[in-house]
Amino acid sequence: MKSAILWFKNDLRLDDNLALNAACAGADRVLPVYILDDEVQGAWKMGGASRWWLHHSLASLDLDLRDRGANLLLRRGSAETIIPALAAALGAENVHTARSFEPGARAQDRAVAAKLKAAGVTLKRHLSAQLFAPEDIKTKTGGDYGVYTPFSKACFERDVPPPLEAPARISGVQDLPSDALEDWNLLPTKPDWAGGLRASWQPGEAGAKALLDKFLAGPVQNYDEARNLPGTAGTSKLSPHIHFGEISPRRVWQAALEVAPGKGKETFLKELLWREFAIYLLWHHPKLPDAPLKAEFEAFPWAANPAHLRAWQTGKTGYPIVDAGMRELWQTGWMHNRVRMITASFLVKHLLIPWQAGEAWFWDCLAEADLAANAASWQWVAGCGADAAPYFRIFNPVLQGKKFDSGGDYVRRFVPELAKLPDAYIHAPWEAPENVLGHAGVKLGDTYPLPIIDLMEGRDRALASYKMMTGLKDA
Repeated sequence: MKSAILWFKNDLRLDDNLALNAACAGADRVLPVYILDDEVQGAWKMGGASRWWLHHSLASLDLDLRDRGANLLLRRGSAETIIPALAAALGAENVHTARSFEPGARAQDRAVAAKLKAAGVTLKRHLSAQLFAPEDIKTKTGGDYGVYTPFSKACFERDVPPPLEAPARISGVQDLPSDALEDWNLLPTKPDWAGGLRASWQPGEAGAKALLDKFLAGPVQNYDEARNLPGTAGTSKLSPHIHFGEISPRRVWQAALEVAPGKGKETFLKELLWREFAIYLLWHHPKLPDAPLKAEFEAFPWAANPAHLRAWQTGKTGYPIVDAGMRELWQTGWMHNRVRMITASFLVKHLLIPWQAGEAWFWDCLAEADLAANAASWQWVAGCGADAAPYFRIFNPVLQGKKFDSGGDYVRRFVPELAKLPDAYIHAPWEAPENVLGHAGVKLGDTYPLPIIDLMEGRDRALASYKMMTGLKDA
C-alpha cells in the first residue's frame, strides 16, 4: 500500500489544491498534516489576529477532511524534524506540499527536502498561494520587474490554468496521535479581544466561497469606485481567506473572469495581481520586510515618539478617519484599503515614525497578516519600495475623509463618540463651534482627543526630512 504525506501550509482548503490532488493520485492513503512552527519566520512570528483565524481555519479544514474520509494531524515544532519522522513511520514515498515564498519557509523547505532525500523520500512542491511561479515572470531581456504596471501586463499575457475540483474521497491514516487544537492556545483568553473578529468573519473554505459569490453577484460591478469608499460594502474582503489559502487565487481569478465585462472586474483582477507583485518582490528581495528597497532611506531622519505611536495604534490621534481605521483594525482584524493608505501615510509622514513600526503593528492586528503584502504595502506608502508612491505625496486625512467618507458613515461606525456631529464637522471636529460640540456630546481633549500634531506642521517637517535625506545622498 503506497502512502503519501500532504503537508498543509497556507493552503487550508480541499478545492484546487494541487498538492492534495497529486497526493491522492499517487498513493493509496494520504496523511494530511499541519505543523505549527513559531520559529520558521524568525522575528515574524504569527500575530494575535492571525492565530485566532488559524485556529478556526484548521478546525474547519479538519471537518472538511473528515467528510471525505481523512482527518487532520496536528503537530507543533520543527517541520525539519517532524516531516521526516512521519514519513519514516508511514513508509511514505512522497511528501506533497505548497511552495513557500517567505525566506524562512523557503529555507525550511530546503532543509526538509534534504533530510527526506537522504531517507529516499521526495518532497514535491506545488504552486498554491500564487497564480504564477515568481521565477517565471521575466522582462523581455530576462530581468526582473521592479514596476507594477509592466509586471501586471506580463501576467495578463499568461494563461492561468483552470482550477481543480477537490477529490470526492480521501483515504486517510487514522492511527497516528495528534495534538489537540485547543492545546495550541491560538485563541485569546483574558482579556478576550476577539469578539469583533467573531462577529465579522467565518474562517474556512465555506466562508471564503460565500464571500466570493456575494461579491461577484453585485459589488464587483462598481468595484472601481466603491473600493475607495470605506463606509460602503464595496470590496470583496477576501484577503484573509486568500492569505490562509481557504480559496485559491486561481479559483478567484476564474470566477472573476466569468463576470460580465466592466471596469470593476478589470480593477479587481489588477488588485489580485498587486498581491502577486508583492510575492514576486519578496521572492527576489528576501530582506523586504526589514530593509528599504531604496537604500537611501537607510539614512532617513525618522523621529522616535512612543506617545505618538501609541496614539496612532489605539485610534486616538484626533483625526477621525485615521482613528476609525485603527479601531476597525483592532476590532475586526481588517482595515479598508483606502484607509490603510491614509493611516500609513499619517504615521510615516505626519508623525515621522518608521514604516517598520507600522508594519509590525499591522502584522499583529491583521487577520490576513501576509509577509509579502504587508512589507510591500508599507514600503510603497513610505516611498522606499518598488514602484512606490513618492515620499512627498502626503495624504491630508481631513481632505481624504471628506472625499471618501463624505457622509461620515465610516467614522460614525468606529468612532461612535463623534456620531452626533453634523457631516460638516465629522472629519474636523476642532472646527465645530462650541454649541455644536456640546449638542453632539463632544468635549475635545476629554471625550475625543485634540489632534496630536498640526497637519501643516507635520507636512513641512516631513518634506524637510526628505530634503535632508536626499541632501545626504547627494553629498
